[in-house]
Amino acid sequence: MAKLKRRFGVIGTGKMGSALIRGILKAQALPSDKITASDADAALLSALKEDAGIKTTSDNSVVVKSSEIVLLALKPDMIRPVLQEVKGSLTKDHLIVSIAAGVPIKAIEEVVGSEARIVRVMPNTPALIGQGAAAFSPGKKATREDVEDVKAILEAVGVAVELPEKYLDAVTGLSGSGPAFVFMVIEALADGGVKMGLPRVVAMLLAAQTVSGAAKMVLETKKHPGELKDQVASPGGTTIAGISALERGGLRAALIEAVEAATKRSIELGGNK
Repeated sequence: MAKLKRRFGVIGTGKMGSALIRGILKAQALPSDKITASDADAALLSALKEDAGIKTTSDNSVVVKSSEIVLLALKPDMIRPVLQEVKGSLTKDHLIVSIAAGVPIKAIEEVVGSEARIVRVMPNTPALIGQGAAAFSPGKKATREDVEDVKAILEAVGVAVELPEKYLDAVTGLSGSGPAFVFMVIEALADGGVKMGLPRVVAMLLAAQTVSGAAKMVLETKKHPGELKDQVASPGGTTIAGISALERGGLRAALIEAVEAATKRSIELGGNK
């Protein structure tokens, strides 16, 4: 795990902001006295200060003045007003990292200037348990050191890939929204088990572990999922009968359309039509 050399600030300590802070501390990428966080919710700050031992404040400008890397862990509609609030404290030495879905780098530059060093990130909620899948895109002024630091932050809670910004809305539709789609698959598999007589708790355990195990097989064997599927589906067997039912139900098309719909909504949120 790469170490961070610059002080880290987080504006917004909801689930993702706090997950990244805890991930950095768990990975020992940066000591707690080098991290400062702000939020309008005093209860969130109090819990984070007690749990993680970091510095906290209700003043976003204090975070900027105490940090070289500033993470904006905010909803899309909060990016502009918060940037307006803190831009007087921003300098050329600051790196701005945004995880706001759909908000393009150019929208941030419109507020803080085109010379700002910016990296846009799309994480996902499994980062809360160290299993995140994230993509990031550096702005034109971001340095290689900036890129390496952002990658280190994200890899503290999972895997991260660098991509051109034009792909980030699709990443939002796939890995950003994807966990919710998979949760629905797990729930449906468990319901199928219950329908066939399994106790609910057993069905849920088996469904969740089956999805987790299948995902790990794809990642670890690096085989195409279609190949792995064919290895399970023997001629005239139970699996091919189930696959036939899924094809009749349009599972593939439904998941493809879900990613497409989520991607289009990400574009709408950023006003990047």
